[in-house]
Amino acid sequence: MSLFTGTTAYYRQFRPGIPDAVASILDQAAPARPDGGRRLLDVGTGTGLVAEALLERFDDIIGIDNDADMLAAAETALRPKLPAGSHLALVESTAEDFVPPTGWQAELVTICRAFHWLDQATVLNLLDRQVAPDGAVAIFGDNSFWAAGSDWKEATRDVVKSFLGEQRRAGSGTFQHHNRPYSEIMEESPFNAVEEFRVPVERTWSADSILGYLYSTSFAAPHLFGGRLQEFEAALRERLADFSDDDTFPEENEFLIRLGRRGQDAGR
Repeated sequence: MSLFTGTTAYYRQFRPGIPDAVASILDQAAPARPDGGRRLLDVGTGTGLVAEALLERFDDIIGIDNDADMLAAAETALRPKLPAGSHLALVESTAEDFVPPTGWQAELVTICRAFHWLDQATVLNLLDRQVAPDGAVAIFGDNSFWAAGSDWKEATRDVVKSFLGEQRRAGSGTFQHHNRPYSEIMEESPFNAVEEFRVPVERTWSADSILGYLYSTSFAAPHLFGGRLQEFEAALRERLADFSDDDTFPEENEFLIRLGRRGQDAGR
């Protein structure tokens, strides 16, 4: 059983996609090629949200994930949209075990909402062999509901805690927090020339989409509630009603993008 067992359908439907402004920053981070051909490696591709946003901007994409159900959903979503002449491979693998085809190097590696699951230093060192000399690594994501940030999100987190405990769940275990900024970790890697970009986003949620989002996560996957799932849904809807009369819940969030390239001291 993976951390995201039972979440795939919710993930595809309720996880927010990648905004155009974020896709543009990622596009510009990858070096141009005279023939226009560029390679993208998407680590922790999940249901393919990042690859989908960049499908028209890279003509050779490899997405890796260790969850077969997620990859099947990505295949269903992406294959019909693949531009003619482009190549897409979805590979079941961890980032730590992935070996690209011989000679294959990416102009850009994307790691979205997934870096916290990785052996971070090991993966960044492995990517040194998988990224073109002038290529870049992008580690990015937005804030999850667990990070709260508004009164209704804080109330949502409290209801989850009342059913599943104070510690953030990660499937059958608990989440082990990383307390170092990702940029600091990147600065100790081969990709030590780091820039940060912030892209604000505004969203509007409903009680249904909030529940769908929660069920897409490792900390509130449906199976974690066992026979109390309906009880949880009723409790959350009742709590959310305190914050909206018309079932709308505004959210101000942002994507934080960290772009790492090889600096002068990389690899020393």
